[in-house]
Amino acid sequence: MPNSAEPATAPPLDHRKGPRRRGEELESAILLATLDELTEVGYASLTMERVAARARTGKAAVYRRWPSRAQLVVDACKLGKVSEVDLPDTGELRGDVLVLLRQMAAKMASPFGDLMRGLLAEMTRDPELAELIRQRIHTVRPATVQIVLERAVRRGELEAWVLTSRRATVATDLLRNQFLLFGAPLEDDFITDIVDDVYLPLLLTPPPCRRPHTSPSGDPA
Repeated sequence: MPNSAEPATAPPLDHRKGPRRRGEELESAILLATLDELTEVGYASLTMERVAARARTGKAAVYRRWPSRAQLVVDACKLGKVSEVDLPDTGELRGDVLVLLRQMAAKMASPFGDLMRGLLAEMTRDPELAELIRQRIHTVRPATVQIVLERAVRRGELEAWVLTSRRATVATDLLRNQFLLFGAPLEDDFITDIVDDVYLPLLLTPPPCRRPHTSPSGDPA
């Protein structure tokens, strides 16, 4: 005979018995559940079924709004502002770049850091996810770097050609690569070295004078 003092096993949650949610309320619940799943199990193990259970809704409600897992994850990352940073104006290029890189490093050291690292790894295996991230969120947003450089151009610290050069994203590229290879935390000395030893000298060096290509006959191509 079972012990009556023993606590009964809790029945599984049934989303149909909870309050009915629609529209933005339901979508927000699904996206927040997706972020929780990403943080807990990563993109590779995330399923629509797990997200639906966590959001206490039906799987069909998820699929109606997001036909694929990649689309769901990208929208969840946008909601969670995974790649966003604030950009106070320090009044100088060096200060602005240091603020940007330090905020990025702090984001990488937060629980979202592992999420970002996992998504970057999955981009090599999931073409749809890679394309959506490139189009819609970016793990390091070029627009953020552009704001810093545009301020410097207006102050007269930089020439305008820098804005469209490959040099523009070198600092954030180096920080991201260090994070991918070695993880977080990213030391402040490393950030300062990027800015003072690499990025600022590169931005302030005039572009090389490229010779025109010539054809085999010696005429300009």
